[in-house]
Amino acid sequence: MTKTKLSDGCLISLYKKGNEEAFSYLVEKYSSKVYTAIYLIVKDQYIAEDLSQEVFIKIIKTIKTNKYNEQGKFLPWMMRIAHNLAIDHFRKEKKHPKITLNDGGDVFNCLLFSENKTETNQNNQETKDLLKQLIKELPKKQKEVLVMRHFMNMNFQEIAESTNVSINTALGRMRYALINLRKKLKPKLIAYD
Repeated sequence: MTKTKLSDGCLISLYKKGNEEAFSYLVEKYSSKVYTAIYLIVKDQYIAEDLSQEVFIKIIKTIKTNKYNEQGKFLPWMMRIAHNLAIDHFRKEKKHPKITLNDGGDVFNCLLFSENKTETNQNNQETKDLLKQLIKELPKKQKEVLVMRHFMNMNFQEIAESTNVSINTALGRMRYALINLRKKLKPKLIAYD
């Protein structure tokens, strides 16, 4: 029996029993639907990708802690999580608003303030160098997933297959890599101010 013939409830039951492939199939089956739903709300490819990842991480946590109550309503439940994460994103943005131009670009991406071109290029290079250094300092497995996702443009299914781990392990490693980068960047950015 192939997984394509199994219901979402059966796949979740298999996942609860330790079958990682069952959850990988759910991710493969619904990832584009989740991404599209979020993208239609946030209108940003990168934010939609991040939030889509968060949806599946939240689902994994809920299932692993036995808080998921299967009533044949996996898809609506998952889409509600996606919608709520997108709305939460707007609430956070409201607290820290971004000034946009008529073409949708961020005002801070086009303003040079009083800096000349040489200083801007130097600052950009310093930022890139800092980011490269911080990525090098990440744990090996987190660095590997981050590089595959953002520099090799691999999707999480491809990453999972090439690293011989489950898709939720790949998602978790990416999440921790981003968390670790943010922690390392925060003190550095304060120093730049």
